[in-house]
Amino acid sequence: MNLIDRYVGRSVLVTAMYGVFVLSVVLVLGNIFKELLDLLINRDVPLRYVLLFMLYVLPFSLTFTVPWGFLTAVLLVFGRMSADNEMIALRACGVSLLRVCIPVLVVGAALSLFTFWINATVAPRAEQAMRDSIASIARSNPTALFVPDEVVSQFRGKKIFVGSKNGHVLSDLTIIEQTDSGSVERIIFAREGEIRSNPDTGSLVLNLRDTKFEQRREGEENNIYGIRHGISIAEATVDIPLEDLVDEGLRKRPLRSFTLQELRARFPSVQDLADRIAMLTEMSKRVSLSMACVAFALMAMPLGITAQRKETSVGFGISLALAFGYFFFVVLAEMLRDDAGAFPYLLLWIPNVLFIGIGTWLLLRLDYR
Repeated sequence: MNLIDRYVGRSVLVTAMYGVFVLSVVLVLGNIFKELLDLLINRDVPLRYVLLFMLYVLPFSLTFTVPWGFLTAVLLVFGRMSADNEMIALRACGVSLLRVCIPVLVVGAALSLFTFWINATVAPRAEQAMRDSIASIARSNPTALFVPDEVVSQFRGKKIFVGSKNGHVLSDLTIIEQTDSGSVERIIFAREGEIRSNPDTGSLVLNLRDTKFEQRREGEENNIYGIRHGISIAEATVDIPLEDLVDEGLRKRPLRSFTLQELRARFPSVQDLADRIAMLTEMSKRVSLSMACVAFALMAMPLGITAQRKETSVGFGISLALAFGYFFFVVLAEMLRDDAGAFPYLLLWIPNVLFIGIGTWLLLRLDYR
């Protein structure tokens, strides 16, 4: 039996590693390549930061690619074994189907523990490190935030348009300053500007030249008759604190950047119902997604045996359908995170219950035959 266990376990594990690698490269890195190329070329971000971004995204991608890769591996291995009549040979030797499934469940449990570690600790810390690197880019290379012919809206209360850029020098700037309600408070036009970082205050300083202001009266921002046009100044300075970045990672730490231990420690002190539901949903997602490998294993083994196909396309097609059905509930729970009546933290457990229940029933039925 040790020989059979090693054969089945090694086949599934090696195929799963290939599947995780392919899915991570094609589905994850392929999708973010365009964004990384924009950072590297248009925003003059150093290659070191681009590579770090790729490294920080990888843990989050493993949350999905590890279960999906394992699901595909089980379907392919069991489909091939069934098509080659290896299952019939094993049963003829007195080995039950449930006994053959044990090494697969062991591998699935190990991958579930690995995924739980990723979800609970590694991915949140990578998220936090990514936000810290964005702040580092803003301090070391502030011009990377500005792209010609694009509106920069990442700053709270400000929208900045840059006509062209040459190093640290920006040309044809338009800066719209807004109130908290979104009303236009002041518009600044500048022929030229230079962006620098101030290490003492931790902010960005925009030195403007040949500047004109369009000022609105305080409290009457929407009154067009109160606009004062044509206020010209040879040189002006606009100070932009990094805390004004609208990016939620710099202003307000999102739940996905907290480790599971931090979420559990904070949960008792949260009073607002919506915040408690969102936090409970996030914690449930971390744990439920970690069980996906076991749920996928129980569902994939009987389906792979029943399919009896060697073709990779067939196994991948079935895995695509199963993965879509499983992750649909994850996406649905995320959409309903703020709806307490929808119980989003319970929706996350539906695919696990369905896959484990149906998969166990199918396995017992096949073994009985």
